[in-house]
Amino acid sequence: MTTATQTHLPQTTEPRNDGMELDMDWVMSVQANTSAIERRAATLPGRRSVKKDYQAAWLARAITCIDLTTLSGDDTPGRVRRLCAKARQPVRADILEQLGLPHLQTGAVCVYHDMIATAVDALQGSGIPIAAVSTGFPAGLSPFHLRVAEIEESVKAGAAEIDIVISRRHVLTGNWQALYDEMRTFRAACGDAHVKAILATGELGTLRNVARASLICMMAGADFIKTSTGKESVNATLPVSLTMIRAIRAYHQRTGLRVGYKPAGGISKAKDAITYLALMKDELGNRWLEPDLFRFGASSLLGDIERQLEHHLTGAYSAAQRHPIG
Repeated sequence: MTTATQTHLPQTTEPRNDGMELDMDWVMSVQANTSAIERRAATLPGRRSVKKDYQAAWLARAITCIDLTTLSGDDTPGRVRRLCAKARQPVRADILEQLGLPHLQTGAVCVYHDMIATAVDALQGSGIPIAAVSTGFPAGLSPFHLRVAEIEESVKAGAAEIDIVISRRHVLTGNWQALYDEMRTFRAACGDAHVKAILATGELGTLRNVARASLICMMAGADFIKTSTGKESVNATLPVSLTMIRAIRAYHQRTGLRVGYKPAGGISKAKDAITYLALMKDELGNRWLEPDLFRFGASSLLGDIERQLEHHLTGAYSAAQRHPIG
């Protein structure tokens, strides 16, 4: 029988972000210099090039920060079980042995509510947490009481992390109090489960809106802020990531609390994963390179990382089917 007592909560030594009172003076003072942010972001892919053993080590770290995800209308229990098996053993054992790397696991498995029970069963004993998308994902337009109830049901089913979607209209109309109240309610419904606030940044209009929405969600108690559902036309980008990461830095400087970051959607190449890791290291430091404070929302990324690791050993790229995602 699946119960919440079987949930594996994220391993962290950090105190949870309990949030703070809404500080509108701080929120309204937040600006975003779009041209400067875009210039800085444009330099990132070429500034941190790592090769050989160093590259393999960075890619291994990236694997531990992946929320291995399936969010399709045709998901089946069999597909989710295969995904969980891949989360347990994300890289072929012979590759890890040759690299001298320890056993790796992904940061979490992310599924719809209906697949939580299957994932709980498949991940028994692994310590890998289950993340569930919630609150009317991806649009977040279902009745509010149902969104809250969905969180509660997912936690009860065994989800240790809840990825909620905010109401974009609150940001677009500047109704920051409504966004804060909504996020506080979602946070309370999560209980001990950690909450990732999905901003759907591609639908927020401006980087200033992204920065202010990031700050509001952290004030309301978000454990992570996340770029996208993966269903928007524009998902994770470096300018958006830089904006959100600097909001995290400002919040940490003001409160002493560390909030996690999760870029999601469109990150499918190993070289992109290294760029994002380098950005976290540059802007926030090594502490944010741990899976309790950084995650990739991805499905195909893992396959490319595994191919790159084999290339590191053999000098040749293998066929994709040699590294099945499930």
